[in-house]
Amino acid sequence: MNSLRRRLILLLVASIVGVVGLATAAVISVRGGGPPPELTVPWIAQQMELVVRLLPGPIPDVLRVQFADHPAGGKVARAETAMLNDILHRRGLDFPAVVNEKTDEPGQIASMHLPDSRWAIIEVPHLKPPRREWLVLAGWISLIVAGATAVSVYFTSVLIRPLEMLEAAVSKIGSDGVLATVPEVGSAEVKATAHALNQLSSRLRTAMESRMRLVAAAGHDLRTPMTRMRLRAEFLDDERDKWLHDLDELDRIADSAIRLVREEVNQDAVEAVDLAKTVRDIEAEMVSLGHAVSIGHLEKVCVRAGALGLRRALRNLIVNAATHGKACRIDLAAAHNRAVLTISDHGPGIPPELLNKAFEPFFRVDPGRLQSIPGAGLGLAIAKEIIERYGGTVTLENRRGGGLEQTVVFDAV
Repeated sequence: MNSLRRRLILLLVASIVGVVGLATAAVISVRGGGPPPELTVPWIAQQMELVVRLLPGPIPDVLRVQFADHPAGGKVARAETAMLNDILHRRGLDFPAVVNEKTDEPGQIASMHLPDSRWAIIEVPHLKPPRREWLVLAGWISLIVAGATAVSVYFTSVLIRPLEMLEAAVSKIGSDGVLATVPEVGSAEVKATAHALNQLSSRLRTAMESRMRLVAAAGHDLRTPMTRMRLRAEFLDDERDKWLHDLDELDRIADSAIRLVREEVNQDAVEAVDLAKTVRDIEAEMVSLGHAVSIGHLEKVCVRAGALGLRRALRNLIVNAATHGKACRIDLAAAHNRAVLTISDHGPGIPPELLNKAFEPFFRVDPGRLQSIPGAGLGLAIAKEIIERYGGTVTLENRRGGGLEQTVVFDAV
């Protein structure tokens, strides 16, 4: 977004400054060349005619004429000289005249030989540039750049406001995948964008609620026929144990589905949780249940989360590691204002091509199925749902020496 904003501002500033700069350069070019000879030479001829007619009397100061024994020096301007002599001749003044370029500054000066052998010297009108011309030009360009930048920043903000609204709405997507409500205020385009986002959010919320109701209803409705099947299986003599085993598996699937929906709907209060103490409590519970769980390096660090939900998520991860990985070790470190919890096991790991699917509901790796380990494949999905709800992340990675490493990262408080 910032890159687009900078590009638009630079484009607008460059366009405005370029146009004004070209116009300024054109004005300076026209002004720097001075007026054309067709305007100045006739005026000089008229001045010289007045001087000739007023002699030998006094010459008024308004004519600004000087007298010398020789003409002005400098390079002869041939075109202007020829034009001046032609005009004087047509006015009946057959006195030689010459127009020279000034040697020390821009401009020209005209000289005419008078009857008394003196030379009348008159300066040709020339528009001189102001003093400190480049300083004035720099100030002029600076004002243009400042004004163009202010205008560009304002209009760029107006242009990219819908994009900023999209970015803000996407960044506020909750763990349930629903967009936050966007206020429908501003210009017509901004209102249209906000209205479209709110419609999308409403449809997403409806779809999510429909999915949760479907899963919860399916899990709940499965309990009744399973209960009847369990009662009937009690009267079977052959394969009764197999029937009861399958019913237990169906019951676990239904319970896991209902728990997943509850985790998406129910959210406990967020508070500062001592992560090290929570890990110790879970480790003691797992050991009492016969799981091979050990604690390695453990630093004291607190995170903001729901105590019950976080405990449930970490328990699911640790049970997964201890069950499928035979044994697991838990490490907790605090670095750069982050709490990093690592759960390492010694199991077969997960094939690399399936790592990105491990958090999907009902996911089971084939070797896990062959081991007849109970579970519905929702433990990791529930854990991920809880951890991300409180602003954390959980990732899986196969260890080089074998086994799987589960890494949970939270912002420390």
